[in-house]
Amino acid sequence: MSRIGNFPVELPINVEVQLSNSEISVKGPLGTLTQSLSAQVTVEKVENQLQVKVANDSTAANAMSGTVRALVANMVRGVTKGYEKKLTLVGVGYRAQAQGDKLNLTLGFSHPVVHQMPKGIKVETPSQTEILIKGIDKQVVGQVAAEVRAYRSPEPYKGKGVRYSDETVVLKETKKK
Repeated sequence: MSRIGNFPVELPINVEVQLSNSEISVKGPLGTLTQSLSAQVTVEKVENQLQVKVANDSTAANAMSGTVRALVANMVRGVTKGYEKKLTLVGVGYRAQAQGDKLNLTLGFSHPVVHQMPKGIKVETPSQTEILIKGIDKQVVGQVAAEVRAYRSPEPYKGKGVRYSDETVVLKETKKK
């Protein structure tokens, strides 16, 4: 069995889990997440832990057990603490402004870029060059951050663009005559 799949997922006191044949639902103080489960694995609740068991002894089921365990652990962390991604704008005149569920970006184009946030995602701009994307679903938070970064990804010569706060951009040397 997968090494990750062997570890149980600890459930905090304020988290409720509902299991059905093909779906798991995790409810916590920040919200509720549901995930469909593969037929190759089963999830069992033992006291205050969730354990992922393999249904058959195939390689695919072994791999799926680690995947399901990671997804369930991310769901539990999401409904208790939440996830956030921090983006930084680097460049003269690059600005961001949050207005409700929309993010207005000025990225050097002839028009402003307006990004609509999906349901369950909150966006904040502590300063004009910082963007905080928060939510309970790790996949959706990462996808929204990637979409915002894709509007103007960092270019390799001056480093201008939208980047993750912990990202390092390796700058190329310009051409010499």
